[in-house]
Amino acid sequence: MRKVLLILLLASACHLPLLAQPQLALLRYGGGGDWYANPTSLPNLIAFCNEDQQMGLNATPATVEVGSSDIFNYPFVHMTGHGNVVFSDREVQNLRNYLVAGGFLHIDDNYGMKDFVMPQMLRVFPELEWVELPFSHPIYHQKYDFPNGLPKIHEHDNHPPKGYGLIYEGRLVCFFSWECDLGDGWEDPDVHGDSQAIRQKALRMGSNLVRYAFEN
Repeated sequence: MRKVLLILLLASACHLPLLAQPQLALLRYGGGGDWYANPTSLPNLIAFCNEDQQMGLNATPATVEVGSSDIFNYPFVHMTGHGNVVFSDREVQNLRNYLVAGGFLHIDDNYGMKDFVMPQMLRVFPELEWVELPFSHPIYHQKYDFPNGLPKIHEHDNHPPKGYGLIYEGRLVCFFSWECDLGDGWEDPDVHGDSQAIRQKALRMGSNLVRYAFEN
């Protein structure tokens, strides 16, 4: 939990309230994209992480705006949606500060985000390029092994799922899951009608992301 301690120390330095338990957060952003999609996703992922791996997470996810100083309270921030994403200059700087300081952003394309969010994130890190992570990357090999990378949860355009990253000074600070839709797989089973096997793949991969973010 080294990452959690780092975030809590940063929060203290910024005079932010310290949280009794590590808490995951959903990112609220502008541009018209439905940042609030998949409302049961994060609560179910948190429950899985706590039951399966005893992570001790706060059972209720927070919602945090891109430009808010509160973002430093959360070691793992999740972003999803179907469309447009727009960051202001102030939000770009705040998000960069958070990620450089030790934060982690998971962007899950719920279908239609790629052409919008990838350029916005390059405003956050103009010196970087998106890279497709190899299947050997540790994010696919935490408690659960995914030797072929991301699991395929929903079809979308029937392309193979891909995991892209932004790597700052040797550390993966942002992971973008595309043509996968992990968040749909985390939702309540009656939302999409996914099988238990598919949901387990999504939740296990999600727990890998959280554990990786906390330990790196």
